[in-house]
Amino acid sequence: MNDIKPIWQRPSKEVEEDEYKAFYKSFSKESDDPMAYIHFTAEGEVTFKSILFVPTSAPRGLFDEYGSKKSDYIKLYVRRVFITDDFHDMMPKYLNFVKGVVDSDDLPLNVSRETLQQHKLLKVIRKKLVRKTLDMIKKIADDKYNDTFWKEFGTNIKLGVIEDHSNRTRLAKLLRFQSSHHPTDITSLDQYVERMKEKQDKIYFMAGSSRKEAESSPFVERLLKKGYEVIYLTEPVDEYCIQALPEFDGKRFQNVAKEGVKFDESEKTKESREAVEKEFEPLLNWMKDKALKDKIEKAVVSQRLTESPCALVASQYGWSGNMERIMKAQAYQTGKDISTNYYASQKKTFEINPRHPLIRDMLRRIKEDEDDKTVLDLAVVLFETATLRSGYLLPDTKAYGDRIERMLRLSLNIDPDAKVEEEPEEEPEETAEDTTEDTEQDEDEEMDVGTDEEEETAKESTAEKDEL
Repeated sequence: MNDIKPIWQRPSKEVEEDEYKAFYKSFSKESDDPMAYIHFTAEGEVTFKSILFVPTSAPRGLFDEYGSKKSDYIKLYVRRVFITDDFHDMMPKYLNFVKGVVDSDDLPLNVSRETLQQHKLLKVIRKKLVRKTLDMIKKIADDKYNDTFWKEFGTNIKLGVIEDHSNRTRLAKLLRFQSSHHPTDITSLDQYVERMKEKQDKIYFMAGSSRKEAESSPFVERLLKKGYEVIYLTEPVDEYCIQALPEFDGKRFQNVAKEGVKFDESEKTKESREAVEKEFEPLLNWMKDKALKDKIEKAVVSQRLTESPCALVASQYGWSGNMERIMKAQAYQTGKDISTNYYASQKKTFEINPRHPLIRDMLRRIKEDEDDKTVLDLAVVLFETATLRSGYLLPDTKAYGDRIERMLRLSLNIDPDAKVEEEPEEEPEETAEDTTEDTEQDEDEEMDVGTDEEEETAKESTAEKDEL
């Protein structure tokens, strides 16, 4: 029996697929077959044999106590003797779903577990395990990867992009996102780059709480109209992930909710744009210096809007509306909101659509009267509506509601100062208790009357007897 080699000690060519599946189920206590596996021998600074598996589904509580919980999925052997399965550093946190065995003759056998965990060769083993794991994941067939692996472990890959600097390029190729290219299928960054338009030098993305929110944002209007593909980031970790990637395949990422979205334009188009900017300069200055003086950094003519009248745009280093929501939620949860308040209070750029009828009418009105209260109210309502449509939160929703009500009154020719009618005062209803008291009082009165009549009758009888 002692001559029987463990499965990982045998050459991979001699092991049947059914043997790998049976071994996986035996040591992992899983009933399903693994999604993928890799069997290899590593040589060099340290020699070891290993079999690694990707499970079909994510283990329960995969992200509970992420990073602090010991993983027992990688079992370490030294010269075929089981040593431990509770190392923190055998695999990085984001690969905490990978299961397998590692067996090395180069590690010391007769040392404590704590001493072994600090051994320098473990770092070499870890590095090779990560590379082999990423190779294994990369070889998963596209249909199985998109339909199964990404649904179960996509968040792990995104966390890897954020945390693992040395393997960031490899991990970026494993990323998948929804995009405007297809209503349901997800896309890789490689596929996005292949479909990029000629002279397009940036990868456009829009973050939102859902695909519907992202694709209906005013920020993507002109991009979609011009045929540019936009990646939709719909998970809280997505924007962090993209921020950790400086570029992909030589193309930088552009958040379309921030400054920097520009299009190639001919000399004629440029002249036309400059003429429009000059035409709307009075309105832009009026918004910045008067109507929205304390609310915006500047007002500009937009190149990204087609249907919406306006939008609120963050600077390149500011927060998008989606990021602001995430950061505020985290700040309120932890109680640390100093930096949150700083970024959230930064003023933003107010972009207007010069072709929109509301904007054109505002230009006409402020030329006639800059102090027109209706136009001032309209400017603030447009700003607050743009704040909401751009994904930001309103600090004072009551004031917004009051302004909307005033605008509705004006549109219906209702006096802005007309008061709400007073409700007529109603007589207090008789309660059951009052009814009971009244009934008891009536009964008492009836009893008193009955007693008096009986006394009168008795007196009359006595008088008759005396007469006799």
